[in-house]
Amino acid sequence: MYLNRFVNGEGKYVDDIKFDNMLYMSIVRSPYAHAKIKKVKGGLNSSELKAYYAGMDHAMREPVLAIDEVSYVGQCVAAVFSENRYESEDLLNSVEVDYEPLDAVSSIDDALKKPAIHDGMKDNILDTEDVGNKFNEKDIDYDIKVSDTLFMDRISANPIETRGIIADYKDNVLHIYASSQSIHRLKGGIMKTLNLKDDEIVVHHVDTGGAFGLKALIFPEYIIAAYASMKYKKPVKWIETRSEHLQAAHAGRGIKADITLYARKDGKINGLDGTVYLDTGAYFTDDDLVDLGNAMHEVTGPYFIENAHLTGKYVLTNKALNGYYRGAGKPEASRIMERMIDLLADKLKMDIADIRIKNATEKPFKSPLGFDINYPTKPLLEAALKHFDYYNLSKKEKLGISLFILDEDTAPGESCRITVKDGKVKVYFGGDVSGQGHELFVQEMLSEEFNIDKDLISLDYDDTDTLKDGTGTWGSRSAITHGSVLMKTAEIIKNDVIKKFGKYDKDLLLDNEFNEYYYYKIDYNANSVNFNMVSCDVNDMNSIKIYTYYDLGKILNLKNVLGSIHGGGLQALGETLSETLRYDEDGQLITNNIADAGLLTADKIPQYNIKIVENNSEFPDKAKGIGESTMIGIPSALARSIELQTGKRVTKFPIDDLSLFNKCME
Repeated sequence: MYLNRFVNGEGKYVDDIKFDNMLYMSIVRSPYAHAKIKKVKGGLNSSELKAYYAGMDHAMREPVLAIDEVSYVGQCVAAVFSENRYESEDLLNSVEVDYEPLDAVSSIDDALKKPAIHDGMKDNILDTEDVGNKFNEKDIDYDIKVSDTLFMDRISANPIETRGIIADYKDNVLHIYASSQSIHRLKGGIMKTLNLKDDEIVVHHVDTGGAFGLKALIFPEYIIAAYASMKYKKPVKWIETRSEHLQAAHAGRGIKADITLYARKDGKINGLDGTVYLDTGAYFTDDDLVDLGNAMHEVTGPYFIENAHLTGKYVLTNKALNGYYRGAGKPEASRIMERMIDLLADKLKMDIADIRIKNATEKPFKSPLGFDINYPTKPLLEAALKHFDYYNLSKKEKLGISLFILDEDTAPGESCRITVKDGKVKVYFGGDVSGQGHELFVQEMLSEEFNIDKDLISLDYDDTDTLKDGTGTWGSRSAITHGSVLMKTAEIIKNDVIKKFGKYDKDLLLDNEFNEYYYYKIDYNANSVNFNMVSCDVNDMNSIKIYTYYDLGKILNLKNVLGSIHGGGLQALGETLSETLRYDEDGQLITNNIADAGLLTADKIPQYNIKIVENNSEFPDKAKGIGESTMIGIPSALARSIELQTGKRVTKFPIDDLSLFNKCME
């Protein structure tokens, strides 16, 4: 069933949906990174729609349509509509915009030197926060300190299916069909921005062709389409082009970190201090708090460091906004720590595994940055090193390793509805699906729980009317949250059968009708300990070998796990070697197409040596997360393998100064 839908092209994505009298929307976008708007004539513009799209109440929120100025290339200035998509594109030329170009800020370093890009601000530091406790280096026990600056370029999510939405206003209710990771979050954002009541909007779940964090967000284009449908009383469709995606979709990473470690001669790290800068783009969003928050709180990761303090700075630049990208601050935090611990090992002439063992722990702990580590980290590290025979293999190959914590966004839980009718069992989740393969574990788990054939079970799509509450699919959470709420709801259904008939029997289940809803509440974020090892030959980047030692709790579906590792591993290699968004000094995007963005193709999938351990979690389905693990663990380990061969310290991602992109693509 799912093979036919997705592999054979029978899925129903936003652009597959057609309505009568539908209007196609195209967006007039700024060609400048920074400019005053002297006049806009034509199209739907801010003279009519003057609103700021949903997010935290902050002075630097982005307007839905540019008001008085534009602050990045691709910013929405006006919208045009036609019953034909090509005519809609042609109508873009009918809108006249008079710009007065201004100086632009194109990078974090640029922002720290140049005047503020927004009136009323003294500089481009939007906000500053501290985590941990400040300490005086004179008061800690150390023999050596090492300092370095690390950079991570911005990256676009680039899912196969770009952003898209259909807004259909009928009978005084706004119906939304969107490529989304959370229909409930999307509903809340549109309600807030357009001042709608709960019963005036319904968001429908449709097939979503990849997301990687991006589609957990609300965008100006979604608000424009919704407003236009209400204005014209017709369905309005907007499908993002790839060039629009590169220009205007929220981008991830964009980090600079100045870090110092303090350690004893035996390798024990007793102090960490530094500053982490986030390129927020031109405006502030809720996403910034998550990305920089994770990047700061999780830096010490699996290592107990008694003294740790970081200052975080939200930095404004003339770029599209910052957003979630697979890991959302977690890969950045791990990369900072792992790269610094490798540097310390070199200074002390210690083996990179030995220094990690020295700083790993025998029991759970709370870091001085406020991060709760739920499991001991040393036992898994030692087990992984032994399993892969690290000490012998490192004599033959240039190996990099990475020990890391996967922070799983389990809070606040998830919802599920299970219905039984006409001999069929249907499941609906509050968290949307975007290619992770939830259908497979739903069938496996319920087939076992209900003792029925898998073909009788399907994962179906609901909407915000029939499934009132829901969270979403992101943060390596869904194996835990979706699997657990599925088991809880199935338990209720089985008890319904027992209450009604005195016993449970599969025929009694299938011959009757049941309809149960449950929200499984979780009031904390779980986490797990994992390990990666990487080797490569810099003269043959097709030689990359990735060793994976992941504790996944109970495996819900092995195919899903392997798919996540294989695809995520390739994504991690791309981020390390080639994938980026580049801007010139005027803030113009140099990355003009998906080829320029440096995405690797399937023929570059590396060799894998995968070991999965199953230490059950405390949740009903006993699972742990996986989705972001490859992005956290692989890049720093690959960087180490490369620097051992080149003799050059790797401090920037992607590692383009080594010209590895061309070698990788040969």
